[in-house]
Amino acid sequence: MQETCTHQDQIQNPSPNTNGCEECLKMGDSWVHLRLCEICGHVGCCDSSKNRHATKHFGKTEHPIMRSLEQAEDWGWCYVDEVMIEPFSRKKSSGRKEQTTL
Repeated sequence: MQETCTHQDQIQNPSPNTNGCEECLKMGDSWVHLRLCEICGHVGCCDSSKNRHATKHFGKTEHPIMRSLEQAEDWGWCYVDEVMIEPFSRKKSSGRKEQTTL
């Protein structure tokens, strides 16, 4: 396992595609927490949700980085390197995010 994310150069700072989990909304299902794909803007439900659409999105697309869409949370996750990215603040000037390791 890496100590830092090696995929930060792929972060696009997208806007969320939807106001809820894209697949759950289509299915009429519910979710626990939301995650945003930092490559394409896909919104998926977290692994605590029964459908785990954020992780399934990574499996289909190999987009490596997501961040929490929860208001009180400021973190992201790199699926490939299996590492948290904290804090996960949006950097307005360059369109990239900074990473601090734990």
